[in-house]
Amino acid sequence: MEPAVSASYETCRRLHRRHDPTYYWAARRLPAEIRPATHALYGYVRTADEMVDGPRRAPTPDGRRAELDAWEAELDRGLAAGGSAHPVVGALVDAGRRHRLPLGELKAYMGSMRRDCAPVRILTWDDLCGYMDGSAGSVGRIMAPLLGVSARHHADYGRLGLAFQLTNFLRDLPEDYELERVYLPAEDRERFGVTEADLAQARSSAELRALVAFEAGRARALFAGAEAAVAATPGSARTGVRLACAAYLRVLDRVERVDVLGRRAGLRAWMLPGVVARALHP
Repeated sequence: MEPAVSASYETCRRLHRRHDPTYYWAARRLPAEIRPATHALYGYVRTADEMVDGPRRAPTPDGRRAELDAWEAELDRGLAAGGSAHPVVGALVDAGRRHRLPLGELKAYMGSMRRDCAPVRILTWDDLCGYMDGSAGSVGRIMAPLLGVSARHHADYGRLGLAFQLTNFLRDLPEDYELERVYLPAEDRERFGVTEADLAQARSSAELRALVAFEAGRARALFAGAEAAVAATPGSARTGVRLACAAYLRVLDRVERVDVLGRRAGLRAWMLPGVVARALHP
């Protein structure tokens, strides 16, 4: 690997470690030959996410969409030229060529990011699945061939991405509400008697806790539906995937047990041994 390309991958690795230590920790258990590509993919989507959510984001929806357009165009140019001076794009272009990744899936990802540029209100479960399929689902379908998963399970890896993202939405309810995003479908909120005002409170109502438990059940069903695909993952990569799944299932445990409005439901360091045990003995 040329020094400039190696440096680009290292930039992505540091970005991954800084912004998502849980996912980074799981990725470090993947085979060494595919870790750089995993970091590069994360670096690209994380940079897009920062354009939408980060502290330096453009002040208007149109400005944020313009930045996303430019970021997408940078990848298009890099793919056409076979490289890029931008370290994140340069690393991803190299990873795409090296591992034959379906980077065209990122068009769908960027579509979901553009939706996040303005206030978000999800109406139905199908609407939410469409959004998640464009974002996390597309990343799952890119990761599948990188992990050596057979083509018949690529769609299942897309659904595994939905399981991860729905878990994040439940964990991050108050943060998303502050960003004017309500991912809980309106049809479900109406069914459980939850209003938007309930999401602004310091503590969850009984109705909101019931709704969160319902959506957590959906996330668990998505994880269960991907079990065959995870089991079919080549052994050298399977442990890393199982660790990621175990970590997110532990987050779901906390989402169901704690008040997500009053207490952060993410993982704590002391929980990691239990996550490892769950991954190694599913």
